[in-house]
Amino acid sequence: MDGLTLFGLFAVTAMLVSYTLEDRSRWFILAFAGACALGSIYGFLQGAWPFGLVEAIWAVVALRRFGQRRPVDA
Repeated sequence: MDGLTLFGLFAVTAMLVSYTLEDRSRWFILAFAGACALGSIYGFLQGAWPFGLVEAIWAVVALRRFGQRRPVDA
């Protein structure tokens, strides 16, 4: 497995984990946005620009959701 494939595996795994945990904290939404951005970079680097473009859009959507979700008082 080369470095680019490992990078893509990390990005997609981080997306899955952070998406699963989004209900626990708004910070997981931000983590999901970051993981989507990494997935986008991976898509463009490996030549799958449609994947890279869709992941970039998901990153923007997640950032918007992060900004709209209110912090929960402890």
